[in-house]
Amino acid sequence: MSQTKTEEPMSHRQILEALSGLLLVLFVAMVSSTIVSTALPKIIGALNGTQGQYTWVVTATLLTATASTPIWGKLSDLYSKKLLVQISIVIFVVGSIVAGLAQNAGELIAARAFQGIGVGGLQALVQVVIAAMIPPRERGRYNGYLGGVMAVATVGGPLLGGVIVDTSWLGWRWCFFVGVPIAVIALIVLQKTLHVATLRRDNVRIDYLGASLIAAGVSTLLIWVSFVDGSFAWLSWQTFAMVGAGLVLLALAVLVEARAAEPVVPLDIVRQRTTALSIVASLAVGMAMFGGAVFLGQYFQIGRGYTPTEAGLLTIPLMAGVLGASIVVGRLITRSGNIKPYIVAGTVVLVLGFAALATIDHETSLVFVGAAMLLVGIGVGSSMQNLVLAVQNTVPLKDIGAASSTIAFFRSLGGTIGVSVLGAVLARRVTENIAHGLAAAGAPAGAGSSGTSNLNLNALPPAMQHIVRAAYGDATGHIFLISAGIAIVGVIAAALMKPTALRSTLDLTAPTEPEKVPATTR
Repeated sequence: MSQTKTEEPMSHRQILEALSGLLLVLFVAMVSSTIVSTALPKIIGALNGTQGQYTWVVTATLLTATASTPIWGKLSDLYSKKLLVQISIVIFVVGSIVAGLAQNAGELIAARAFQGIGVGGLQALVQVVIAAMIPPRERGRYNGYLGGVMAVATVGGPLLGGVIVDTSWLGWRWCFFVGVPIAVIALIVLQKTLHVATLRRDNVRIDYLGASLIAAGVSTLLIWVSFVDGSFAWLSWQTFAMVGAGLVLLALAVLVEARAAEPVVPLDIVRQRTTALSIVASLAVGMAMFGGAVFLGQYFQIGRGYTPTEAGLLTIPLMAGVLGASIVVGRLITRSGNIKPYIVAGTVVLVLGFAALATIDHETSLVFVGAAMLLVGIGVGSSMQNLVLAVQNTVPLKDIGAASSTIAFFRSLGGTIGVSVLGAVLARRVTENIAHGLAAAGAPAGAGSSGTSNLNLNALPPAMQHIVRAAYGDATGHIFLISAGIAIVGVIAAALMKPTALRSTLDLTAPTEPEKVPATTR
């Protein structure tokens, strides 16, 4: 076993230089998701895809990111963090290029799944590297920069995606190509600025079996969610087979994790009170945030009739809330040394925002929708990154990678489940609404579609367009009600967390509880 350590802490300037490359990496990953949020209705329409395929373009990326995140995090505890970040960027770039060349929805879903492996690395490793450079007490300030870049990416992504698909000489394929040069710049910057300690151990064993079982179990359950009540009934042999297989695979994953020398989800870390509750809260926040936000672009375009560019502009309140809350709350946490009150407040605001969005339909005032989205953004900005910080504060430096990636894993898992479940609910609700709309208009079910995707509105007759818009607009509020219910779980988990003072050192200085480190101010 050998260990390379930095001889002295990095200066503020050195941290900012390295952080610039990391923030570019984060920007690339965030844009890859948000640029699709407004462009996807046009993309799936152009590829003549279905609502189920619309959901799986998002779910595929989240699923592979979820499965690979803990592996990336564990590798970061064993190998060069810098090299791993660079490898994940390369994977992401290749996936982006292949997605941009896709000829049908199936190819796009496969390319996005591959791209998600790189995204999983980026979302885990950025947090890990920051944790290796900066003590928890100071990390709140830098998390503000992190949140700011996330907000810029989430605001700029939808706008950029809208402009690209609305520009005839570009087209939707450039939604995937545009991130490639940014990723190349990030590679160059990181090569010059990122220098962090590397821990090397002999006889390393990566728990690929555990990760594979988790991915297979979750995938089986999500596929069941996508098809149940459509292709087969809730009480059917297909349901029993798929649900049973999924649960058996997850149970085997737990057994493997308990015996693995290097588990991807360390059970000893997961069993700690702060980590366990942060996992529950991250699951809830991830399900609510990813699952809800993914369908906002579709609501504005399909349900309200706005262009992709206009839909991007209409999502600004959500991103403004994330930006403001991330920066302000990050600085407040650094100043006070206390984190629980802000996480609790953030999850409460998140519930209020989704409860408001649950009342919308295809005629709701845009001012009301914007105000509700602002609340959701504030809730996300106040809670999501700070749940990672809460866990990082309770584990020694050697476990930072595993702990950080564990939280990212469950947050991404929550998002995957949220998008899949809410997408399935939305698809069924839209189908019912369209059937009712056709019946009210005196037309037989399926009239006017001629095999054309409902998301390709321009190819539908005018009367059918109106029915489809109303169906999507009215169904969206229903999924936000589910998001609000899920977010309540996050409030409960955050309220049960033990109050902790952020430590001012990179590592635990003694084998004592980190809660005993006092806050300097209140």
